[in-house]
Amino acid sequence: MSIEAGENTLHSRIAEWRAYLERRRTARDPGLDELEGRLRDETAGLRDAGLDVGEAFLVALRRVGSIDAATREFGRAQAGRLWEQPEAGPDADDAGGPLPGQGVAAIAPGGGTAARTELAAVLGLAVAAALLVKAPELFGVRLEGGDDMGFYARNAGLFALPLLAGYFAWKRGLETARVLGIALAFAGAAVFANAYPFEPGGSTEMLTALHLPILLWLVVGAAYAGERWRSSGARMEFVRFSGEVFIYYVLFALGGGVFTVLTALMFSAIGVGVDSLATEWLLPCGAMGAVIVAAWLVESRRGLVADMAPMLARVFTPLFALMLLALLGAMVATGGWADLEREMLIGFDLLLALVLGLLLYTVSARDPQAPPSVSDWLALLLVAAALAVDMLALGAIAGRITEFGFTPNRTAALGENLVLLCNLAWSAWLYARFLGGRGAFASLPRWQTAYLPVYGIWAGVVVVVFPPLFGYA
Repeated sequence: MSIEAGENTLHSRIAEWRAYLERRRTARDPGLDELEGRLRDETAGLRDAGLDVGEAFLVALRRVGSIDAATREFGRAQAGRLWEQPEAGPDADDAGGPLPGQGVAAIAPGGGTAARTELAAVLGLAVAAALLVKAPELFGVRLEGGDDMGFYARNAGLFALPLLAGYFAWKRGLETARVLGIALAFAGAAVFANAYPFEPGGSTEMLTALHLPILLWLVVGAAYAGERWRSSGARMEFVRFSGEVFIYYVLFALGGGVFTVLTALMFSAIGVGVDSLATEWLLPCGAMGAVIVAAWLVESRRGLVADMAPMLARVFTPLFALMLLALLGAMVATGGWADLEREMLIGFDLLLALVLGLLLYTVSARDPQAPPSVSDWLALLLVAAALAVDMLALGAIAGRITEFGFTPNRTAALGENLVLLCNLAWSAWLYARFLGGRGAFASLPRWQTAYLPVYGIWAGVVVVVFPPLFGYA
């Protein structure tokens, strides 16, 4: 199919989709324009990945349908029509497309020549990531412990994430200039992680180990979104992708842990010790290889967990809201908020980051045209409780800085809590406006995706500026 014919086909199908939705809501509903933009973005990205117009449009309908019920109904009605067309014939298998009757979820890589090539590439990258984590031992850097653990902590994000970014660059067919930019970002990260004369076990080394993976994951996001990185829909898609990868990775970790324990028990029962095999090979190599495999599974089998992450967000939103309220009450009642140690401050930051992740998934899973519901009020309660906890943590940090002065950890904690404060405060304001009938829900996902680069900028500041600023201590 020529490019012009493909554009005409896409235009007619989007017009049909829009007419379908307009029959079910107000024709001038501004949310339709945003949904159409997202549908076009999704279709364009899938076409860039190698799908034809019909396949790309159907997958895009499924993804947009996760937040819009009418689109979901339209997608189901269209599925049967698509498979009856000649472009879904016997040759579709070699093109990576579905066989008739396989359904929408089958439009991901999984069969045919192209799919087998991709699977081979993914397995090769997973093996490479697994071996790469052992490569430093060739130069005398050991994984078992001591000062060398600082090296592995600082470089943890550099064993698998560059390979993952390379996979997406290949799959999206990124232009050479963009590939070079991504490669330079990883090369620069490697320089800053290893060229600085860190004090072994020092604060700046630990801060680099914590913040560099955040920065590198956003670089992976740039490869994942490709030419659409400036699009709000593409960024939200990457947020959902990140959550689904996390779910797969946790499942792999649980399964790998059970496998390792059982292996050790079985061999120890016959008098053969395999503890060193488990700790030096199975765990580190499996941890790196699983990053590639988990990302590929999300990319190619999106239907398996596409609804799981939003469901988990809806289940845990009220639980975390209650927990934060209880924590807030305990902190105020005991006065413990004024004397928080470094470990507690780090724990608060991780907790607030998790709350932010729940908020992102709650936003991404919601139909933007639906009226306010109990879930929205619970989400606002969660944000408000997190905002209050963040303000107490900021008060504790400010008190410690006033009394003891600036240190790398206190400065980093101050900056991170301010970054979180801005996001949470404006999210609460937008949610309150929506629930009060004075604003559209669509402003929430736009704000969240527009704010993503701020986290990357702050992580970059901590990695690049903090070590020399604080004497690498």
